[in-house]
Amino acid sequence: QVQLVESGGGLVQPGGSLRLSCAASGTIFSTYAMGWFRQAPGKEREFVATISRSALSRYNADSVKGRFTISRDNAKNTVYLQMNSLKPEDTAVYYCNTGWGHPSSYDYWGQGTQVTVSS
Repeated sequence: QVQLVESGGGLVQPGGSLRLSCAASGTIFSTYAMGWFRQAPGKEREFVATISRSALSRYNADSVKGRFTISRDNAKNTVYLQMNSLKPEDTAVYYCNTGWGHPSSYDYWGQGTQVTVSS
């Protein structure tokens, strides 16, 4: 069974940047599209970005287009989320998972990594 460990979160000022990482194990990483999701306080978990198995295709949610970039390193079984021009509304716990399904369709989540955007 896949295991996911997210890292790289923290406290950053508006306009700042962070790079999140998600290390996967227990599966053949390169055979899965991967996605990032987030859950803000009091809100449902939502899709952020996805990347295909070969990294040839990527798609971002409208709320992060032009600011966030998803990438992956199949040799390291790791997917990344580069977040630039951060806004307070980006404050959330960020999670990765396989694919880009609706968050309610997943049975397993890692512990996530907290991102707080505040001055």
